[in-house]
Amino acid sequence: MILRRALATLATGAALWAGAAAGESDPAAAARAASVQLEQAALELQAAEAAHDRVRALTGTVRAYEAGLAAMRDGLRRAATREAALTHRLQAREGEIAQLMGVLLTIETAPPPVRMLHPQGPLGSARSGMILAEVTPALNTRAERLRHDLEEVQTLRLLQQSAAQTLEQGLVGVQEARTALSQAIADRTDLPRRFTEDPVRTAILISSTETLSGFASGLSQIARGGEIADTSADISIRKGRIPLPVQGVVLHRAGEADAAGVVRDGLVVAARPRALVTAPTSATIRYRGPLLDLGNVMILEPQADTLFILSGLAEVYGEAGEVIPAGTPVGLMGGTVPEIGAILSLSGDGTGTERSETLYIEVREGGSPVDPETWFRTDKDG
Repeated sequence: MILRRALATLATGAALWAGAAAGESDPAAAARAASVQLEQAALELQAAEAAHDRVRALTGTVRAYEAGLAAMRDGLRRAATREAALTHRLQAREGEIAQLMGVLLTIETAPPPVRMLHPQGPLGSARSGMILAEVTPALNTRAERLRHDLEEVQTLRLLQQSAAQTLEQGLVGVQEARTALSQAIADRTDLPRRFTEDPVRTAILISSTETLSGFASGLSQIARGGEIADTSADISIRKGRIPLPVQGVVLHRAGEADAAGVVRDGLVVAARPRALVTAPTSATIRYRGPLLDLGNVMILEPQADTLFILSGLAEVYGEAGEVIPAGTPVGLMGGTVPEIGAILSLSGDGTGTERSETLYIEVREGGSPVDPETWFRTDKDG
């Protein structure tokens, strides 16, 4: 049921934004791509037998929902912007429209004998007829252009009204998919493990450290029954090309001060409420849970002496010691998904205010922080 509703939702969205405005096809293309992604996830889910197959299929489902809803928001924004521009243009030309309509109505309603009369006689009538013959097509062209603008405004308003129901279906669907994904992850028992966490040692480490650096340095102490097994994983060849773990935009880069003047060693990425966070590479979960004042933290080890630290999550998935493949869900962002009315009211501003949650990403090599952009692919000019 979830998947059928989603396919209908995204197909409707693609049709809406394809016709919203000439040359504005990106939202429609994104919605169509999300629909294809969702259909593929549905097939994978039907064929899933093992727990990891189900997790992968549901991950694709949530990702497709997020992409489809983002495309629809983009389409709403473009439609609202276009409607505002047309409305402003028409309001600015109200006097011209009234005068033009008056002239056209006079031409259409005047009887032929009256049109032919002229104070200067037949010659004047002939001249005025020639002028009228030249002016009338231009007036008709202007009238047709205005008529087209009015019709486009009406169409855009209808599209935005239809979008409310479409978005509502999509928001319900993505929440159901997130719930199913959380359950599938809880049911999964087939991941390899490098170590088993000792909760007592972990609690002692948390209580005895005051900084993220100190906690990261002591991670080797949390294993139960000895040392943590070495890893031969090597992802160095992917430096600079690893995707961000959440769909979002970079707010602050390493070394940049934020609005409060705080300078951090990592990236701050703005994401939408309840956005899915995934492992950017295959990695070992070294820690997951609350830490200091950072909220929920996920610490991943993609290779020896390298840590990816993600903080600011509302929920975290998995267990310390598990070795997870790239793309595995590791948590969800916090926040509350806006109501339909709020989404529609924000759709026209284009300011990104819907990305209200922030994920902090820090990379440590050999115990010291390094610029995350040496590892992750970001918009360098943004």
